[in-house]
Amino acid sequence: MFFEQERRDFFRPFISKYREQIAACLQALYEQLYTVQADYDSTNTREKIIALFQETVTRSVVIEQDNDNDESQPVKSDREQANWILNQLLEYGWLEKQVDEATLQSSYAFTRVGRLFTQSIVEANGAAYRTRHRNTRNVRNALNMFVEQGDVYDLLDAFEYSERIISDFSDTIAELDERKRELVREVESQQLVEKASEEFFQFMEKRFMPDLSIRLSADSVEKWRDEIQESINKARRKRKEFKAAAEKNLRKVAPELIESQGQSVLLNLLERIEQRIHRASEVMLPALRQSLHGFTRRADIIMRQLSFSAQGRQSDIVNICQRLSQLDDSSMAEKLEQAGTALAQLQVGFFDPQQVKLFNQKRKRIVDTRVEQDESMDQDARKSIYIRQTVERAFALSNQDMSEYLVKALGRGHSIYSHQLPVTTARELLIRAHAIEVASAGRQSSEFRFIVEPTGARKSDRYFEADEFKITLVQDSEDA
Repeated sequence: MFFEQERRDFFRPFISKYREQIAACLQALYEQLYTVQADYDSTNTREKIIALFQETVTRSVVIEQDNDNDESQPVKSDREQANWILNQLLEYGWLEKQVDEATLQSSYAFTRVGRLFTQSIVEANGAAYRTRHRNTRNVRNALNMFVEQGDVYDLLDAFEYSERIISDFSDTIAELDERKRELVREVESQQLVEKASEEFFQFMEKRFMPDLSIRLSADSVEKWRDEIQESINKARRKRKEFKAAAEKNLRKVAPELIESQGQSVLLNLLERIEQRIHRASEVMLPALRQSLHGFTRRADIIMRQLSFSAQGRQSDIVNICQRLSQLDDSSMAEKLEQAGTALAQLQVGFFDPQQVKLFNQKRKRIVDTRVEQDESMDQDARKSIYIRQTVERAFALSNQDMSEYLVKALGRGHSIYSHQLPVTTARELLIRAHAIEVASAGRQSSEFRFIVEPTGARKSDRYFEADEFKITLVQDSEDA
């Protein structure tokens, strides 16, 4: 459980009116400990952290609210407020106190969970820069290293990078939608074309050009998709010794990835990486392009409207309306009548006979919507239908059931003889009787296929006496 022991009230500091100050203090401490501003020569004593918090509290705002709780009582000075914030973060598990046993000096640092959540706050405020467009290329590089050297950590890195591809796409789409709403909100509240234009071009220069444009062109997921798929296929076609060693190391290094003892962790990771790359290329990339197009289109429309308004073309209409509002009803009606007469135009002319055409009336289609009366069925008829449906379901076999049975029977091998297929249930006996049908064209996939070859021998057991066949599972690329 997450909310246990010292994390029972982990988010309690963020329900008071001082939550903005607390978030600012966490961000300032994170920047001092983990960014270029970090000072590794000095110890983070209580006095040093209180001084940092005091400086941050001075620059931060207090969110006023109607009913304050007991923890939101006002303090007398910034130093007392900084001391109160430090005690709150220590009490609720954001920070921890560390004591040096040799010198008996105390220092303060983030807890593991506190650092992770503070990192999210820092990234949400844009204080950290991430090369999001590099994740697709990192997947390709890590997979190539795994295929060449067999290091399972490279495969785990590729798996992690593939997850970041989807999350980065989602973050970027959400950021574009948020910026589009902010642009509309600021324009409605301020009506400043200069500020709207400046923010739009600032986004295009600082956010679009360094990251989005590269992701949509040079580092597009569509560009590296084929190379990633080729690396995945190479990993699947590796020798048994290579895959067995990788499987053993994966189960030792990452036991949390084991879903079941009979399922391969290696093949599962490769399949999930393949699915994520396919989803990023087929779903997330078009969604990103559509969101970016909507953002730029909305910005263009708003700036055109504001530019048109800023040129003074609408000022005459506003002045006329103001002057009319100062007149009485009779004078206003007279002025409007004069304007209507001046604007009215009478056009007299004849129709062009060539433009007048008579079209045949479309005949309406008559649809018979009457419903035939349902005749009642007797008990024997219903019994016959029920027996027929039950028998059909009992002897119906799907392509997936037959393929899963054969793959399970193959285990880690590539071929098996028909008389060696195991039978533990009546359904497996039925599948064994139809096993050679997997070689038909309708049961082939885009990657694997079964080859059924007669051996010329005739075998008999407690179930059948029939010709023997050899069933082999191969990959299309491997067979070609």
